[in-house]
Parts: sequence; structure tokens; C-alpha cells
Amino acid sequence: MAGEWVIAALDAVARETMLFAAIGFLVGGVDDIAVDFAWLWTRLWRRSDRLPDTLEGYALQEPRRMAVFVAAWDEASVIGAMLRASLARFDHPDYRIYVGTYPNDLATIAAVAAVAADDARVRLVIGPNDGPTTKADCLNALWAALLRDERSEQIRVAAVELHDAEDMVHPAELRVIDALIGRYAAVQLPVLPLVDGKARLVSGHYADEFAEAHGKNLVVRQALGAGLPLAGVGCAIERGMLERIAAARGGVPFDADSLTEDYELGLHIAGLGGRGAFARVRERRGGPLVAVRAYFPATLETAVRQKSRWMTGIALAGWDRMGWARPLDLHEHWMRMRDRRAPISVLILAIAYVALVAWGASLLGHALLDGGGLRLSDPMAGLLRVNAALLLWRLASRAAFTGADYGWREAAWSLPRAFVGNLIALLAARRAMVAYVASLRGTALRWDKTQHTFPDLAQLDQ
Repeated sequence: MAGEWVIAALDAVARETMLFAAIGFLVGGVDDIAVDFAWLWTRLWRRSDRLPDTLEGYALQEPRRMAVFVAAWDEASVIGAMLRASLARFDHPDYRIYVGTYPNDLATIAAVAAVAADDARVRLVIGPNDGPTTKADCLNALWAALLRDERSEQIRVAAVELHDAEDMVHPAELRVIDALIGRYAAVQLPVLPLVDGKARLVSGHYADEFAEAHGKNLVVRQALGAGLPLAGVGCAIERGMLERIAAARGGVPFDADSLTEDYELGLHIAGLGGRGAFARVRERRGGPLVAVRAYFPATLETAVRQKSRWMTGIALAGWDRMGWARPLDLHEHWMRMRDRRAPISVLILAIAYVALVAWGASLLGHALLDGGGLRLSDPMAGLLRVNAALLLWRLASRAAFTGADYGWREAAWSLPRAFVGNLIALLAARRAMVAYVASLRGTALRWDKTQHTFPDLAQLDQ
């Protein structure tokens, strides 16, 4: 009978997809829990070179010149407020902010020029190309401007820090960077995404992800001696290292063909023998973190666009461009594998949803035809119980890290946001694959940016 054939097909689909998804979840869960144990190990074993964890350990004897690079395409609505806030907040005696703009973006040029006219610490740079190009291309124009200033003023900066046009800087970040640069070739500060109360599920899932990534994952990478990927904001690179990279790239340190130049730059620095430092520093014992704060996308569409760019640049194109580490560098292999597992994880997640639908359809079909139904084998039932335990551990771990940075209310919100994050990942994977295939066919990379919002300082500082 046709009905029996359909039920048999549904049974087969349900069994095979459930088995595939269950094994995939098990592998991913074991990988995640291994990082959890590595993090616990770092907490118990205090290395002799561990960084001071409060600002008391970052007193400056002779402050050095710092350069801050801000790439700005179509940022007229936020760049003026960001620059004025940064000038008011930075607690460092010697720095200059270089802002990269485009000839065909007159509104952003005017906004930067208005601030630069009142403060010589802001340097307006208009690049040679119409926008949008890539962020790295804009940063290279800033590098050229920095070199011209160094020659004319007979001064050499110690480091270049990267920021975005919507960032709220921390007053002490240049102090921390100045204290560490030289000892380290790159320094990354934590990033704390701000939660938009009107879009708590979408904007808040960034807070959950960064709380775990910058509270645990980067800590583990540094402890293992693996390359430290940079976040593109709140990160600084030693001037000499940038010059070394530029010499090997025809005079430019940032790769204009990359969608995620910050991530690749951190691994490239490690490949050249430069050490990176993840500086998780608090203002005082038990006090706030020295961290960059900013609003991330708050709508499903904009979050998908941003996540697809990250996935394309790190997991797909990044695999092609960066390859793997030296054969015996197992820690680096492990971390790069984790960076690139996103498309596979999304595939497993999609198949799990297929299994859920197929299992439900199978149960319904059996109920209508014969009153029977699929039964789980003992091994499958055991595997599902293990996966359920791993999922609960994963949700509890994320809630704990979110709670540490944002409090118990956001920790509670992290539970439903995990499912929102899964939806965004599924949609972003499709867009990322389309973009990646297009790039293989020669489509030029463009700055697929989202609209930004600058924080209300009065509310933020309450």
C-alpha cells in the first residue's frame, strides 16, 4: 500500500537523520567540554607570566605615542559622537585618532572634519578609492597617513589600536596597551556588546557569545600558546610588527582581499613568532572590565548579514587563505578546527531539525495507520541522554559567563537566546555559502556593513 510505503520512508529518514545529528552533537559537545576543562585548568594553574588582572598593575613610567585607526564608510550618524566621546574618555597623554573616509562619502567627511577642526588629535584621512571597498583597504590608507606623519614629525608610534565608528572606548584601554606592547606583539581587550532593550533576543545573543568567547575561549587559546585572533576592535598591534607585515605585502599591513582581516592578522602575527596577549583587566578587584562596548545588530536581517560575513571570512575563505598550522602544533590545529566548524555545526543542526520533523510525521502516520510507531534502540536512547546532558551543561555554562559580565537577568535571557542564535546561524550559513561561491568565481569583495547606533552616554554611565 502507498501509505505503508510512505511510513516506511519516513521511518528511514527519521532514523538516519537522528543518528547523524546525534553523533554530530556528541562530537561537538565533547569538543566544547574539552575547552571547559582547559579553562578550569587555567584557573587552577597560575602561570608565572600571567597578566595583572587590575589596573594597579599597569602604571606607566614613560607613556609612548599611540595611534588609533577608525575605518568609516557611511558613518555620518555616529562618527562625530564616537570621536568626541573618545577624546573625552581616553586617559592617555599621547595619542592620535586616524579616521579613514572615502571621497564619495561627503557626509562622513564633514562629520569627521567638524571634530578635527577643534582637536588636533583627530586626523581626517580621505582614501584614494571610492567606497565601499573592504575595511582592510581603508585601514591601509590610514597606515600610509601614519607613515607620512611619522616622517614629518620625527616621531614613531608604539602601537596601532583598531576601533569601529560605533565603539564606546574605555578610558584606561590605551594605558593597558601601552604597558603591554613591546612585551607582546598584539594585545586584545574584551568586547562587551550592549543589549538593546527593544531587541533583547537578537542583540543580546551577541552578549552571550562574546561573554563566553572573551571570558573563556580566548583565555584558553592564550594558555595553550595558540594564535590569538583579533576582534577588530579594542585590539592593538606593535608598530614594528605592522611594518614587518607590510614589508612582506608590498607596503601595506592589512590584506584588502580579506573579509575578516582582523582575525587573519592575529594568526599571521602568531605565525611570524609574535606573541599575543588577551588582557582581561578590571578597574579594581571585583570592578568593571576594561572593555570596549558597542551595540551590535538588533534585527534578524542585519544579524544574519554580519554573521554570514564572519562565517565566510573565517570558516570558508579563511580556511583557503590561512590553511593549517605546522603538523605538530596540535593546540593550533585544535583552535583553527574550532574556528572552522561553524558550517558543519549548522549542517548538523539543520539535519537535527529534519529529524525532529520526520520523527513527528512518522509518529503521526503510525497513529493513523497501525497504532504503532518508531522505537529508540538502547544505544540511541543512551546517546540522546548523553547529548541532553551536554546541552544542559552548554546552556548552563553560557548562562554563567553571561551572568558574570551582565548579571543574572541577562543570564536568564541567554537560555531562549540560544535558540535565536541557532536560527541566525542557519540563515547566515546559506548567505555565507552563496558569498563564498561568488568569491571563487571572481566577485570583488565589498564592505557589507550594517547601520550603527552610538550609545547614550548618560544612560550608559548610570
